[in-house]
Amino acid sequence: MFSSLHHLIDLEWMHEAYRLTRKDGAVGVDGVTAAQYEEGLEENLRDLLDRIRSGRYVAPPVRRHYLPKSDGTKRPLGIPTLEDKVAQRAVVMLLEPIYETDFLPCSYGFRPGRSAHDALRALRNGFMEQGLRWVIDVDIAKYFDTIDHTHLRCFLDQRVTDGVVRRMIDKWLKAGVLESGILQRPVRGTPQGGVVSGDTVN
Repeated sequence: MFSSLHHLIDLEWMHEAYRLTRKDGAVGVDGVTAAQYEEGLEENLRDLLDRIRSGRYVAPPVRRHYLPKSDGTKRPLGIPTLEDKVAQRAVVMLLEPIYETDFLPCSYGFRPGRSAHDALRALRNGFMEQGLRWVIDVDIAKYFDTIDHTHLRCFLDQRVTDGVVRRMIDKWLKAGVLESGILQRPVRGTPQGGVVSGDTVN
């Protein structure tokens, strides 16, 4: 049980979270680019750290964006603000070492140092070379959109009880989605596109 994690998040931790955050993506609801955020990086990270520690951090809604899929449908993405991505990365850096110990070697989705190419390589090496000829492609429809918040909280209760970390995760779950100027607050799901979303669905 991990009840005291947030004390690990210091200014150096925030700088590492910023370094690991993708900065070339689309901007969130605040319109702030990486270049703009970097103009006062030290002050911005210090202020963000203070808001996280004190509980004053307010998770902004994600900006809805749709990506076309090969079957003609569209995949909904939630684009967080750059600052929110940094905050999420800081929390993910705490959670990954805890949950990585539970994952099976054959699990590749949303894991550090693992990619779809690694999964294909393992599939080829582990199965095809043994003479197996069939692969079944399974997809859970709208999985990100259907994550039950109560179930997720109960799952987290088993390992992580740090109040600061749990409040941050709750804030992201409740932040909502801004689409065409309308704010929606779903009671289920986690936005596909958020840094912390991969960890919450795993």
